[in-house]
Amino acid sequence: MPTTTPEAEPEREPDAATDGGLYVQMFSIHGLIRGSDLELGRDADTGGQTKYVVELATALGEHPAIDRVDLFTRRIDDPRVSDDYDREIEELSPHARIVRLRCGGSRYRRKELLWPHLDAFVTDVLRFNRAAGRQPDLVHGHYADAGYVAMELAGYLGVPLLFTGHSLGRTKHEVLSASGLSDAEIEERYTIGHRIEVEERLLERADVVIASTGHEVERGYERYEAAPSATFEVIAPGIDVERFYPYYYDLEEGFDPGEAGRRARVHMRHEIGRFLNQPDKPLILAVSRPDRRKNIEGLVTAYGEDKELQSIANLAIFAGVRRDIRDMSDNEREVLTELLLAMDRYDLYGKLALPKKHDPDTDIPVLYRLAAASGGVFINPALTENFGITLIEASSSGLPVVSTDHGGPQDIIGTCESGILIDARDTADMQRALKEILVDRDVWERYSRNGVDGVREHYAWATHAERYVEVITPLTDNADGADTSEGRRSGPGRWLQKTSALLVSDIDYTLIDEGGEGDPEALRTLGSELERAGVGFAVASGRSLELVQKVIESHALPVPSIVISSVGSEIDYLDTSGDERRWRPDRGYAQHLRHGWDADGVRTALAGIDGLELQEDAAQRTFKISYYLDDGDRVADVRSRLDDAGLRAAVIYSHDRFLDVLPHRASKGHAVRYLSNKWGIKPDRIAVAGDSGNDEEMLRGPFRGIVVGNHAPELESLRGRRGVHFAEGAFALGVLEGLRRWGLLPDDEG
Repeated sequence: MPTTTPEAEPEREPDAATDGGLYVQMFSIHGLIRGSDLELGRDADTGGQTKYVVELATALGEHPAIDRVDLFTRRIDDPRVSDDYDREIEELSPHARIVRLRCGGSRYRRKELLWPHLDAFVTDVLRFNRAAGRQPDLVHGHYADAGYVAMELAGYLGVPLLFTGHSLGRTKHEVLSASGLSDAEIEERYTIGHRIEVEERLLERADVVIASTGHEVERGYERYEAAPSATFEVIAPGIDVERFYPYYYDLEEGFDPGEAGRRARVHMRHEIGRFLNQPDKPLILAVSRPDRRKNIEGLVTAYGEDKELQSIANLAIFAGVRRDIRDMSDNEREVLTELLLAMDRYDLYGKLALPKKHDPDTDIPVLYRLAAASGGVFINPALTENFGITLIEASSSGLPVVSTDHGGPQDIIGTCESGILIDARDTADMQRALKEILVDRDVWERYSRNGVDGVREHYAWATHAERYVEVITPLTDNADGADTSEGRRSGPGRWLQKTSALLVSDIDYTLIDEGGEGDPEALRTLGSELERAGVGFAVASGRSLELVQKVIESHALPVPSIVISSVGSEIDYLDTSGDERRWRPDRGYAQHLRHGWDADGVRTALAGIDGLELQEDAAQRTFKISYYLDDGDRVADVRSRLDDAGLRAAVIYSHDRFLDVLPHRASKGHAVRYLSNKWGIKPDRIAVAGDSGNDEEMLRGPFRGIVVGNHAPELESLRGRRGVHFAEGAFALGVLEGLRRWGLLPDDEG
C-alpha cells in the first residue's frame, strides 16, 4: 500500500490544535464530489448528499469555533469522469478542504462495490493523519459506507462519532420489495443485508445521529433495533441563500447577476423555450433524478389527463443529465423511456419540456427564478422523500411549492408555509393543488413571500452550522477553550499515531516458561523500561485472544496495547476509552486475510492424512485451522495436499506437535508488517522477540529480531542472519538485552 503524503501544514506540531478551534473530519465515500459544478443527477450515487457534504464542510469552516474541516472522499482516475476527482487536496475555503484517497482502485465504481475496500480506506486516513501531524477532535460519517469508516476511526482514535444516514437500508429494502424485486435480487445488487447491519452498529455506537427531519427519526430510524438507545439531533440542511436569491432581484433596475448568471439565464430560456409553443405561460417545474421513487411519471400523468391544467401552464422536467438513454442504468432508462411514451400518449408536444442536460451549479438557481417570474410553481411528486432540499431552494427563490406529504416536506412546508402538501399517489389531489396556486394570485404571493422569509430564518447554512457546533461542543474538551490535543477519550490508535517504536513479543517461553514464571524480575523491569522509553508493547502468540487475556491476568505480564493472536491470524487493540477495558478487533486485517481463504476446502483437502488430528473446537478460529501432528516429516504431505487442491495457505509447525493452517497472508510476521504499514512505524523501529518455529517468519525481518537465550533448536538456522540478535539472557532478560542491542532502550550505562 503506497504511503499517502498529504499537503498538510508542516509547521504544526503533532496533534496540535490551532487557536483552540476544533478539527472535524467528515467522510462521504461514494459519488462524485468536488467543490463546484457538482454533477448532481449524473447517476444514482451523485445525488443531494454530495452537495450537502460540500456545503456543510464549507459552512462549518466559516464558524469561529472550527479551525479545520477535512471532507474525505475517494480519489478517482478514470477517463469517464473529470480530472478534478484525481486531485488529492482541493481547498474549499481557508478552513475547509476536500481530501481524496483511493478506495477500491482508481476507476469510478458504484457504491455497492466499495464495501470490501473500506478498511483499506481507514488505514489510509490513519496514515494521512500521521503524516499531517494532527488528529481529529471528531469524525462524522455520511451514509452507511462512510459511517463505517468514521466508526472504525472513532474506535481507533477515541474521538466522538457523528452519523448521518441520508437514506436508510431498511427503507430502501421496503421500496425495492414493493417494486417486485426478490430478496435475493436486492441482496445481489445492493448488498442490503450488510448495509443494514452496519447501520445498526452505527446507531449503537454513534455519540449523535444527525437527522434532517423529525419524520426521518420517527418513520425511518424506528425500523432499527438499535434506534431506542441512539441519541438523535434534528438539524435541517441549509442552502446558500446568496445563490438561491428571490426572483424579483433579477427584475430590479441595476441588479447584476454576473456574467455566469446572465449566460445561464439565456441558456435556460433557450433550453425550455425550444420545447414549448407558448413559452410565456406559467411554468410547472420539477427537478429530480430519473428514479421510480421520484414519481415523475405520476406528474406527467396528472398533467396529461388535465386539459385545464395544460391550458394554464407548461410543464418542465429536469430529470438528471443524460447523453444517450441507452447508456443509462436500467432504472433510469426505464423511467425516461416511460416519460417519453407518456409524452406521446397524452400528446404533450409543445407543452412539456424535457431537456437532456443542465449545470446544477449555475442553471438550477436560474430555473427556480425563471419559473417564479412566470408565476409558476415547483413540484416534488416523490413517493418518499427523506428531506427535500429542492423545496428549500425553490422557496428561497420565491417559487411556491407543491410536494408529497411524505417525510421531510412536512417539516419544510410546515415551517415556511410556502406551499401545499399532497398525496403524491392521488392524481386529483396533485392537479387540485397545482391549480390552486397557479390560478389565485393572492395565494401565490403569500406562498412566495413566506418561502423567501422562512428559508432565510430556518434553512440558511449559517443557522445549520451554529446548531451543529452547539451539538458537538459538549462531546469535546473544547467547551471551555481547553486544548483538544488528547480529546475526551483515549482510543487505542491515538498513541500508535504518535509512537516511534514498538516491541512485539511472543509469550510462551519468550516472556514466561511453562509454569508461568520465566524471569519475573526481568519481566517487571521490561514493563517499566518500555513505559519509561515510550516504546509500545504488543504480544504475538499462538494462543487465542481469550487465552492471552487469561495469561495476562494470571501472571505478572505487562499489559500489551496490541495482541496478535492465533498464530498471527487476528489483531486486537486495547481500548480504554470507555468505562471498562475491552479489546477492539482490527477489521481491516480480517478483511485482508479473507481474500482467497477457503476454510472448508482446507479441511477437506487434509482429511485422512496419517497422524494429522484436528485440535479441539476451542482452538479453531475463523482464520486458523489447528491440528496435532507428531511426525514433522508429514508436514510436506500437508503442503502437497493443499497445493494439489489449489489452495493458497500458510502452514506453520511448532514445538514438534502443533500444526496450524492459515490464510496465505497470515502469520505473526505478516501481522507485524501490517501494523508497521497501518500505523506508519518504520520496520527498523520495531523489535520482534521469539523462541520457536512459529516465530521464525516474524524474526526474519525486516524488523529487529531478538531470539531469547532459551530458544528452541529450530531457530538455530537464523544465527548469523543480519538483523537477528541471539541473546545470552533467557526470557524477559534476553528481550531487554536485544532491545538495548537495537537501540530501542538505553544501555545499562545510559
